[in-house]
Amino acid sequence: MAKMKQEAQNPLILRCHRLMEAFAKSDDERDFYIDRLEGFLIYVDLDKPSTEIETLEEELKQNKDRYCLIPKMSFYETKKIMEGFVNEKVYDIDTKEKLLDIIQSKEARENFLEFIYDHHSEQEKWQQFYQERSRIRIIEWLRQNHFHFVFEEDLDLPRQVLEKLKQSLFQAKVGKDILTARKNLVAKAKTYYSNEALNPRPKRGRPPKQAAKPDVEPQVTLDIFTTVPLMARPFLFTPEPNLSSAFSIFSSKFDSDDTLSVNRQQNIADTEASLTQKLVSLRSLSTRWVEPPAPAPVEDIPYGYLMDNHFDDEDDETEDENVKPKSKSKPKPKAAPPKAKEKLARLTKVPVKEKTAAAKAPTKSKVEKPKVKRIMSKPVKAAPAPKRKTKELKKIIPLKKRR
Repeated sequence: MAKMKQEAQNPLILRCHRLMEAFAKSDDERDFYIDRLEGFLIYVDLDKPSTEIETLEEELKQNKDRYCLIPKMSFYETKKIMEGFVNEKVYDIDTKEKLLDIIQSKEARENFLEFIYDHHSEQEKWQQFYQERSRIRIIEWLRQNHFHFVFEEDLDLPRQVLEKLKQSLFQAKVGKDILTARKNLVAKAKTYYSNEALNPRPKRGRPPKQAAKPDVEPQVTLDIFTTVPLMARPFLFTPEPNLSSAFSIFSSKFDSDDTLSVNRQQNIADTEASLTQKLVSLRSLSTRWVEPPAPAPVEDIPYGYLMDNHFDDEDDETEDENVKPKSKSKPKPKAAPPKAKEKLARLTKVPVKEKTAAAKAPTKSKVEKPKVKRIMSKPVKAAPAPKRKTKELKKIIPLKKRR
């Protein structure tokens, strides 16, 4: 308890991205604590031996005022963050509808990250959006719990000065360089309690020219903690900094971007394997399908094999009665060979001569009427006039002339 009486001479130097990861991965199976005295994080890892876990629980119970439990992100909060990103930053209608469908489904967080990971145009926007929202959430929580803090990512001090500040956190007498650095930290800490910290305003004026961003590695200092209890040292949460990624931070399923990429590759491989299996099954079905052989020409088949063997005698007789007599103009069919006649007689059990006679006999149903021949009378020639009359006329005509 003597260590608790110590007071920090400057605000706590915290890492915002480390807190983001702790806030995102804190769930029912994972507990994270932050130390009020020095600002280090404790992760209660259940995979550790049971004896170490029991000693840590005793330490947390005895010093409740020193350790503060980090809140667990609810599904409503994660859903609100994803919906805010879709409504504010996504402009394509198709991708917006797809993302909204994913948010309403099961495992929305993981599927949301996998979808954005495949769409490179949305990656940078998501990283920036998530970092801004989670930063505001962390500042709100630290203010509610009365932490005097600054974020290491926001400081412009050199690395050596920051490490000296961490070493001399509880020392009152220090050099001038550290005193000036402490004054800078106090002035910076006040900005986190202002209204602009929770509601950042966009900068006014003309936007700067877009220039290529230099790839500068982030400045990372050593973790220096002087008051960590022995039972809490195995549970210190000190992950490697990953300032440019918001994929592994947002989901507890993916510890890093490498695990996310490996998971995506496995899903792609599974889909490709399923497609290959489907193609193989289709090919096997296509090989089983064999086209039937072409039918042989009718001329090559004997005459007897054209008849079906399942006809009865009665059917044959009815068929023979319905057969119409063929006209004389049509050519007669070729005579079948003797073997074919014998086979045909066995199948039909009717002699060939009777068939021909029955075929010639007209059926009762259709009786043809005899055609009526019209007898036209020949025109009768008129008989020639008798010669006498002509002579008499000749004689009469001159007599008239005389008169």
